[in-house]
Order: sequence, then C-alpha cells, then structure tokens
Amino acid sequence: MESNPAVALFLAIGLIVAASRIGGTIARRFHQPRVLGELIIGVILGPTLIDVLHQSVFHGVELQETIKLFAELGVLLLMFIVGLEVNMGELMKVGRVGVIAGFAGAFAPVLLTLPLVLLFQYAWQPALFAGVTLAATSVSISAQVLLELGVLRTKVGNALLATALIDDIIAILLVSLTVAITGTDSSAASVDFGSLLSIIVTMALYLVGAFLLAWFIVPKVINWLSTRPSLAQSYGIPAFALIALLLFGWSAEELGGMAAITGAFLAGVGFSRAKERVRHDIETALSGIAYTFLVPIFFVDVGLQTDLSTFPLSALPLALLLLVVAVASKIGGCGLGGRLGGFANGDALRLGVCMISRGEVGLIIASLGIGVGVFRADDPLFASLFLVILVSTLITPPLVRALFKGEQTHEAGRADHRAG
Repeated sequence: MESNPAVALFLAIGLIVAASRIGGTIARRFHQPRVLGELIIGVILGPTLIDVLHQSVFHGVELQETIKLFAELGVLLLMFIVGLEVNMGELMKVGRVGVIAGFAGAFAPVLLTLPLVLLFQYAWQPALFAGVTLAATSVSISAQVLLELGVLRTKVGNALLATALIDDIIAILLVSLTVAITGTDSSAASVDFGSLLSIIVTMALYLVGAFLLAWFIVPKVINWLSTRPSLAQSYGIPAFALIALLLFGWSAEELGGMAAITGAFLAGVGFSRAKERVRHDIETALSGIAYTFLVPIFFVDVGLQTDLSTFPLSALPLALLLLVVAVASKIGGCGLGGRLGGFANGDALRLGVCMISRGEVGLIIASLGIGVGVFRADDPLFASLFLVILVSTLITPPLVRALFKGEQTHEAGRADHRAG
C-alpha cells in the first residue's frame, strides 16, 4: 500500500516539536536561551548526525520542502511578534544612543565581513550576504540576562532595546535590498545601476506606504473590529491580525521587492499601537501558535539544512576570522556609537557586548540566503556563519553577566519566564 504523505508529515512534525522542547529545556538548565538548544538539536537530527527526515520510518516520503514551508511561516510570526513588542515611548528616551549605535552596529559587520569573505575567493554576492547576516542582533538573549540581573530597565538596558530595534530594522532593510540585487541572478558579475536605482525606489515607496498603512490605519481598524462582538468572538481579533501579517508579508515580496519578514515586522509595529487589551489578545494567541508550533520548527529546520559533517578543516580559518569580526564589529560599532551618543566608556562597552549575539535574527537572514540561492546548505561559508551564530549566542550571556557583576538590583530574579 502506498504511504500517505500526510501521515509521514504528522510523525515528522511531532518529532521535531518534541525534540525542540527537549533541546530548549536542556539549554535553559545551563542558563542558555532556548534557541541555542533548538539549533543544536536540529544539527543532531540533520545530516550532520542522524539525518532523521531520510530514515526508513517515513517510507521514502520527501518532507524537507514541506517542513521548510512551515518554517517560513514560523519566521513571519516571529518577526511580527518582534514588531508587536516595540514600545516607541520608552525607546525615544535613549533615541540618540539607539540611532547612532544602531547604525554603527549594523554597518560595521558588513564593512568588515565583505572584504574578508572576498579574500577567501568567494563572489561578492555571498560575501555581501554574509556581512548582512552578521549585521543582525538577537536582543532577546541579552535582554533575558539583564532581566535576570534586574537591570533591563536601566539606562543601558533601554539603550540596548533601542539600539537593537534600529539595528534590526537596518538589517532587515539591508537583507531586502541584498535579496533584490542578488536573488535574480546570483552568478551575475555586476548589477546595472538603473536596475539598482529602480529597486531602491520601489522599496522606498513600499516602505513609506506600508509603514503609513500599518502605523495609522491598522490600529484604527483593529480597535473598531474589537467593538463588534460578531467579528471579535471566537478569536476573531487574532485571526484578523494573522490575516494582516500574511498579507503584509506577501505584499513586501510581491509589491516592494523586499523580504516577506519586512512586511511581517511592519504589521507587528502597526498592531503594537492597538488598545492594550486588543494587543494583549493578539500577542497571547499568536505567541501560542508561534512558540508551541511554528517557531521551533524554524529553528530545528536550520539545523536540518546544515551538514557540519562536510565542513572542511581548511575552512576553519574563515570561521574563526568571521567570529572575530562578528564580536569586534558589535563591540566596536555599537560601543563607539554609544560613546558618541553620550555614554561613558563603561556603559558603551556594556552596550557593545550586549549586542554580540546573533541568535534567531541572524538565522532568519542566513536561511533567506539559502532560499534565494546565494548560499548552499553544504557550503563552508554557510557552515561558518552557522558556527559563528551558535558561538556568539553561547558566549554572550557569560560576558554580559561578567560586565554587570555587582550591579544586580532587588528586582533580579523576577525574570519574565517568557524571555529566552
């Protein structure tokens, strides 16, 4: 009897979600973010060790592409939630530091990574994408540590949130531009200036239009819908939010020539301005879908696509140099930005160290590189970036704790269990 592909998919998703919970729980036991455990468990399940999706229990059913589609939904939800948690009022208080450090911290990795990768005989397209990958920062990891120490709402903590927001917005815009100029023909030696200008204008028009729609129209519409019981009942409000984030994601690629995650992020920013009760309902419902189902699939899927068993020792120098660049560019870029913004040397250093971790945002961008054909999953460059993301995620918490040693407040220990 022919195997039912749906039944094989049920088993695969069940195994992936269960493994992600186990990996995340083990990571938290060692005071590391869940994402680190999910990444490692993905590597174990992938072709590096077990290659679980090609075991005989699935009767030859090809599941990789289907799992990837679920993972891409997880990415959209993740970036929507990031946008939903934006608090402009708090961030404006440290706006000067956030803007300067965010710009410096986003562009420094690109400027340092691009020539380094070119030296290793890669084309400019993967070299540029590698730089954009390392431009991102995972604020959740450092924020979790600061929350545990009770110093998240201090000057440095607020500056971290503001800087990470600016950094991630720039990184998302950079990756959208990079996808646009490399995704159509990754073998092209150059990009026509007229075409590049057209791409930039299209992106700019879309960004302005989508932001105005998200900022002014979306909150009014969702607030109005919340007053209509016939529409709001049975999770109607989260359903409308889900519809909006999917449409924003679609429009970003189809109309703006940008990555879909940009549209999802803008949708989240718009919904962040809804009434508190409405925003809470949306966040509760969509976070449940995201963190219990789709987001773990995304993180595990990154590991499933990565084959470290083929990583050649000859590429180790590239990986080590990329790690040095990844650390130095954030400490130097964000630290210098903080200093120019008015921070003392000590606070500027702390800010820079808090920005080292690449985490989920770096993985999202790296996975997009595979999707558009700039990277291959078995490419030493992608494996090097994957290792850099893992190591930067691992070293950030102890470094942050060391720099904030002795500054814990009485609120330490009241950590939000949703963080990390």
